[in-house]
Amino acid sequence: MARISALPRIIIAAELFDHLEALAEGALHRQPDLADRLLTELSRAKVVPGAKLPADVVSLGNRVTYLDEATGRSQTLSLVFPEEADIDTGRVSVMTPIGVALLGLPQGAHFTWETRAGEERRLTVLTVEPVTA
Repeated sequence: MARISALPRIIIAAELFDHLEALAEGALHRQPDLADRLLTELSRAKVVPGAKLPADVVSLGNRVTYLDEATGRSQTLSLVFPEEADIDTGRVSVMTPIGVALLGLPQGAHFTWETRAGEERRLTVLTVEPVTA
């Protein structure tokens, strides 16, 4: 399970909460560590109506750019449900370690997490913006 220090506050749209919880529960047998991480994040999230979700909070459908402070490399991705994921177009599933880690974070948030390879990384959310069609 990921070790996370100084947990930043997270906010999730109420309209997504039940679907995300069902995804996590459905993955408990296939990906128990990841499912547990998502359930933990959901349990500590502030849940708000989608219309009240701040524009600078990472949610499904947003484009987020984050900085890996260990490498100095930034990456941009769009967070999506698993069935919409396509790494070649930058659409990353919420059911991945980075998807769970980014979900609900506001722009400017810093967090530390442990990768599947056991490496500890400190990441910073640089920008959050809606995906344009």
